[in-house]
Amino acid sequence: MAPPLQFVPITLAVFIIAKFVLSNPLFRDGIGQLGRSLVAFTIFWSLFAVAAPFCTLLDGRTPLFSKAMIGWTVRVAHVIIAALGASAILEIWGIHVGPILASFGLVGVAVALGAQNLFKNLISGIFIIGERRFQNGDWILAEGIVEGTVETIGLRMTKVRRFDLAPVFVPNSYLADNAVTNFSQMTYRRISWTIGLQYNTTIEQLRLIRDNIASHIADSSDFVQPPEAVSFVRLDKLDDSSIDIMVYCFTRTTVWGEWLKIKEELALAIKAIVAKAGTDFAFPSQSVYVETIPAGFQGFKTGQHVAHPQKADVQS
Repeated sequence: MAPPLQFVPITLAVFIIAKFVLSNPLFRDGIGQLGRSLVAFTIFWSLFAVAAPFCTLLDGRTPLFSKAMIGWTVRVAHVIIAALGASAILEIWGIHVGPILASFGLVGVAVALGAQNLFKNLISGIFIIGERRFQNGDWILAEGIVEGTVETIGLRMTKVRRFDLAPVFVPNSYLADNAVTNFSQMTYRRISWTIGLQYNTTIEQLRLIRDNIASHIADSSDFVQPPEAVSFVRLDKLDDSSIDIMVYCFTRTTVWGEWLKIKEELALAIKAIVAKAGTDFAFPSQSVYVETIPAGFQGFKTGQHVAHPQKADVQS
């Protein structure tokens, strides 16, 4: 309210000049209309100034008034107050707004036909906020469109800050018509790994590794325990070059940085468990069998092994 209140003395000065200083009726009427215009301007300026603080008081009072909804309400209120203020000032000067609006009717129809995307984005923004798909500060992913943190849900576009800190301005219709993943609304965050072990790992070693990984997850407060969320450490399958153990669990935190730290600690723990069990991780390999040795063949290079004069097993 400080700027509008500072404008009040100017308005009073204009009224004093019109009433006590000027003697010419024409000038007096003109300055009087100017004074009334300044009064209307000051009133609507005050309303314009208090709209944002008043709407901010509603933050958190009801689920409907989220930060995004408050931002929309403030913008709409500003537009309405500015339009009413301009209309009031025009009426003071004898300019009727009704006929002007009626004369712009046909032009408005033409503009509306050419601004279909504008109204589509406007309505889409209303649905986004009303359905609470995401709010300012949420981490979202729109496949093929954008991934990042929502900064502002505007009347026509939503500003999303990517992780490389580049801003992306996405039309609201794109976010309303496509699937959007809101990572900030996750209850827990998942870790899903496949641990490949060498084929010479014994059954006892497999059971030891499985049980130790499961115990590490169960004993840590960073992970969600059943029945709140599922947690599996199981022998999954016999792959082409490895015996695979599935590690599937959820962390309590959904913050990306904290989740990365917990995942790193789990990886280091699994590495230590596998080494302590006396085995190692597998890597992709192939076996090449030569059934017939060509005539004139002089022998294999170093590192290759001939299992039979007519059969070679080459491990790579």
